[in-house]
Amino acid sequence: MPITLTPPRSASPRPVQTYYFMRGRKQFLEKLQTRHGDAFGIHFQKRPWTVLANPEMIKQVFTAPATVLHAGDANEILRPALGKHSILLLDEGEHMRQRKLLLPPFHGERLAAQRAAMERVAAQQVERFPRGTPFEMRTQGQAIALEIILEVVLGTAATGEEHDRLAGPVESVLEWIASPARLALTGTLGARHRLVKRMYGPILKPLDDALYRLISERRATPGIEQRDDILSMLLTVEDEDGNGMSDAELRDELVTLIIDGHETTSTALAWAFERLTRDREALARLEAESLTDQTEWTEAISLETLRLRPVLDFVVRTVKQPIEIGGYMFEPGDVVAPCIYLVHRRADIYEDPNSFKPERWLGVKPGTYTWLPFGGGVRRCIGSAFAMTEMEVVLRAVARGVHLEAVGPPEQPVPRFITSSPSRGGQVLAPASV
Repeated sequence: MPITLTPPRSASPRPVQTYYFMRGRKQFLEKLQTRHGDAFGIHFQKRPWTVLANPEMIKQVFTAPATVLHAGDANEILRPALGKHSILLLDEGEHMRQRKLLLPPFHGERLAAQRAAMERVAAQQVERFPRGTPFEMRTQGQAIALEIILEVVLGTAATGEEHDRLAGPVESVLEWIASPARLALTGTLGARHRLVKRMYGPILKPLDDALYRLISERRATPGIEQRDDILSMLLTVEDEDGNGMSDAELRDELVTLIIDGHETTSTALAWAFERLTRDREALARLEAESLTDQTEWTEAISLETLRLRPVLDFVVRTVKQPIEIGGYMFEPGDVVAPCIYLVHRRADIYEDPNSFKPERWLGVKPGTYTWLPFGGGVRRCIGSAFAMTEMEVVLRAVARGVHLEAVGPPEQPVPRFITSSPSRGGQVLAPASV
């Protein structure tokens, strides 16, 4: 394939592209792919992006040296909320150091204890679901995800002063940042703009104060090495030079885990039941499996939900050194954006790609460059196993504890912070009596 300087780009003015990206992102992307192919340019932030929708191109991105493509620089829009020490904002040596420090709490051996806590929290929350009146599954998923974060990540008790001191600020921040308008403004002005900093400051301060207090108290807690919560484990890890994480690093990583884990989990659960309640056979099969020790169908539902309705549409990289991708030459400063949504809808990879078919995953493992909800390469989400476990635990707890039915027509994706959420929050109904 001959190397050309630049891929084709949308000719629409930047404000028009921003409008379509925020209001009808899926249709906008599909239209451009149909017109231009698997690589095309869009411009809705300060810097234009080149969207990539071909697995071979995406493989080139995920396998490129860390010195050539930077994810941290490309994720700059998240800096005001997450902080400069977040693993999502770091590159090269700093990223690898932080990644190694974060790995131990997410090791497979830890998941058994974490799973037990997830199961207990999920069962308690399902008992509180409304009966006989429609409700948003996303809201209930948020409540479950919040309690799992407070117990498993932060190590707080299910009730009490410490729990309440953290729960309020966490909920306030999560609801505040959900506005796509605030994210669009951050992208337009830039994450370091003084107006952006002033906008985020007041809403983050109560959470920051609560987290720094928790970190200080936990550092002084005897026998911290025996605790299973992620914060306590992070307080004990050290890098190759014997240095642990500073309070500022811990704050930024905790906020990253809170925001990333809460929004993605609750949104994925909402999509799962938005689809399942419109497929009675699939839901009945989940309800039956939830009463056994089998998990094959639950896992298939998780995989298919994240394929058909990925919570994130893109992963993004900034070019730091010249690189050729898919026959196009990219120079320092360019931004390339592998598109999860478009790859997951490719008919040459997935038969009947627009349909919800969990059975497609029975006995099948997802492809490294064709199933991308957690990104890939050295930047693949460090908490992917934790997230999949949490999703499967909650799916089973809901199916075991309550029968759900669909409410209204199928829901369409709408922007919510960096996620694509059901337009009505995944509305469902638990009949008063079954």
